[in-house]
Amino acid sequence: MSIATVLVIVLLNMSSFRASKILVSLYALELGASQFYIGIMIAMYSLLPAVLAVQAGRLSDRLGVRVPMLAGSLGIGCGMLVPGLWPSVAALYVSAALIGASHMMYNLATQNLVGSLGGAGAHTRNFSNYALAMAVGSSVGPLAAGFSIDRIGHATSYLVFAMLPLVPALIMARARNVVAGPRGKTEEEQAVIASSLLANPALRGTLIGGAVATTGQDLFQFYMPIYCHNAGLPASAIGVVLAMSGIAAFFVRIWLPDLVKRWGPDRVFTTSLYISAGSFLLVPLFSDAWMLAAVSLMLGLSMGCAQPVTLMLIFSRAPEGRSGEALGVRVTINQVTHIVVPLMFGSLGTLFGVAPVFIVNSLILGGGGWLNRPGGMQAGKN
Repeated sequence: MSIATVLVIVLLNMSSFRASKILVSLYALELGASQFYIGIMIAMYSLLPAVLAVQAGRLSDRLGVRVPMLAGSLGIGCGMLVPGLWPSVAALYVSAALIGASHMMYNLATQNLVGSLGGAGAHTRNFSNYALAMAVGSSVGPLAAGFSIDRIGHATSYLVFAMLPLVPALIMARARNVVAGPRGKTEEEQAVIASSLLANPALRGTLIGGAVATTGQDLFQFYMPIYCHNAGLPASAIGVVLAMSGIAAFFVRIWLPDLVKRWGPDRVFTTSLYISAGSFLLVPLFSDAWMLAAVSLMLGLSMGCAQPVTLMLIFSRAPEGRSGEALGVRVTINQVTHIVVPLMFGSLGTLFGVAPVFIVNSLILGGGGWLNRPGGMQAGKN
């Protein structure tokens, strides 16, 4: 399978996935759910991935990527159908759990496939193109969802976005020349428990820092709609605010290979975490759509570097034949954080508003940058 075909799959699935995040937050508010219950919904996106991510990564290592990508795409589409066909708060819980698990399965296999296409010299280019497709989807999904909500409502919008993952599912169903993920050399290597990956200081720091970066980005996608809604902004304006982050990520990723070449992946990664931390602190200071869009743009520039660089570092530092498992460990660490943070601060948000969520995100991102500083957890890398 060509990298171009993979990028089409990524674009469509990411657009639907990002649309679901603005839809679930605003639909839950429309149905009268409190921020505490919305926090539980957000945690549902991460519950099954936290439990199953490592096993899913091993599956893509051993059996290849076609079946996980096909099943994951279908699962995202089915998850989007549930609230459209059964409009209720309960349906949002089911949808969040199904979409979260399906996206994890599809995304791990896709990342493993992207890393296996071409030689070692193609990794940076492939992951940069992958990140560009993710950025476009991160812009198109929220932007289209915001305008769709204002025009046809929440439930119908879910049905519309359920159609997008069907195209990737059809592509994978017809594909015959999909490159399999790397395989372990021996059964002993494949049987080593995931915790052994954390014994590598360089990989450990990257895994933790990468999970922190993704957690910050995902919680921004969930809580910014709530914050903007409380500020009285319409869904279309909220969609524009969220889309600015994806637009900024797209442009910064065009120059990402040059940034990595000039400064090195570790410095780019650490700096992006610090800038992201500062951006989150700015959010509670504004309620105007233009200013929030500017903050979102700033966040997109920084987070747009962090996530693809993380994938490059993890894939290059993972033991041979265990790249999928390493990516699975990354997702597990990430999803555990996703569960703890929404549940912990969903109740606080009910009492004190959404601002504490952004402050905590800032502290988490700053801590991730500190752990990945020169002489930090990665001091033992080769």
